[in-house]
Amino acid sequence: MKAVITDYQYKDINTERSIIEGAGFELMDYQEKDPEKLIPLVKDADAIVTQYSTINKEVIDSLQNCKMIIKYGIGVNNIDCEAAGAKGIYVCNVPDYGVDEVSDHAVTMILALGKKLEILQNSFKAGEWGYDSIVPVKRFTECTLGLIGFGRIPRMVCKKAKAFGMKVMAYDPFVDADAMGKEGAEKAEVNEICKNSDFVSVHCPLTNDTWHMIGEKEIAMMKPEAFVINTARGGIVDENALIKALEEKRIAGAGVDVFENEPVGKEHPLLHMENVIATPHSAWYSETAISTLQRKVAEEVVNVLSGNEPFNCVNRKFLR
Repeated sequence: MKAVITDYQYKDINTERSIIEGAGFELMDYQEKDPEKLIPLVKDADAIVTQYSTINKEVIDSLQNCKMIIKYGIGVNNIDCEAAGAKGIYVCNVPDYGVDEVSDHAVTMILALGKKLEILQNSFKAGEWGYDSIVPVKRFTECTLGLIGFGRIPRMVCKKAKAFGMKVMAYDPFVDADAMGKEGAEKAEVNEICKNSDFVSVHCPLTNDTWHMIGEKEIAMMKPEAFVINTARGGIVDENALIKALEEKRIAGAGVDVFENEPVGKEHPLLHMENVIATPHSAWYSETAISTLQRKVAEEVVNVLSGNEPFNCVNRKFLR
């Protein structure tokens, strides 16, 4: 049996090769994201490992023997999960490799935005002494954090925010109020979160249902002192609506690690606003996260090709 890595951004794939070939399977690796060019490379693969390549219906329809497609990461929006399910192909991810890193990144953005550190630093560098440039700043114990999604990462964000004395509200249609309450969060609808939160932090997957979930209408509900933080996927927040609200000073700022179209160039508007912290889809990164991700991807490939059920399958509802 053969596994194919379509693309990767790591310095090497020695871990994957050691685990997959050590189990007796063949491994081929490429750096190809274009679906048309991928077809001849993956059509006879038994397992596909992908990072950013587009695994669309055309690619999936060409597959002859494939049993699984696994994403280097959590979000599988670059894979047509329904088309894969129709062919009986598992779509898998690694949901727990970067929980600490992404939750740390979101909380770091919340703290830096709430204290308006970038604005304060820039005014200080410009020769201003004092805090006039950042008035008003709110005490964190008086702030409400609203979480969109309540999976592994936002639960960790909740725990860390509670340590700063924040009230936490959360929206997740798949988690009941009792489960949220045990984690210290109050269950709420999206509209309630947008109206009442000082920080709205996005942590749900990107799907047809969550595309532009935080759009013009939702942003218009927010308080003028509110901040939007997105460390999930760019398409969940309507980027143009966010930019417009920031330019018109209808909200106080934003922390953005993900964008609707990636990578973005240096001319992107969000990179030139002093009330925005923008990072290049790097919230997940630490050396430990990378090594864990590569190892778990390879272990899942071996697991499925050995005839076992996957550890983490995300398209079960589509499987036939």
